[in-house]
Amino acid sequence: MSTRLEQLQAFLKESPQDPFLHYAIATEWLKLGKVADALAGFIQLTQDFPDYVGTYYHLAQLYERLGRPDDATATYETGMDIARKVGDRHALSELQRALASLRGEHGDEEYDD
Repeated sequence: MSTRLEQLQAFLKESPQDPFLHYAIATEWLKLGKVADALAGFIQLTQDFPDYVGTYYHLAQLYERLGRPDDATATYETGMDIARKVGDRHALSELQRALASLRGEHGDEEYDD
């Protein structure tokens, strides 16, 4: 296990309701090649902290990498809904471009928000 992962897990014990720490741990699992752990972490994050917008992009990207385009599409769309809800226009734009790319579209156009 990496030292960074151990540090993040120690921080999480002190602040278990910090969504960034959960996100950082899932990302670290991915960096370590522990795809199943990363996937489980990102999914749990969407359930425990559904308004943490950054999760949706990375979870959808992982679904794409795993050859699960339907799950990726649904995740991008959910993330777009959450980004609209919380008013995060930057995240909305990133999610829109990623979804357009997945669909083979140009992705330059803006979708209704």
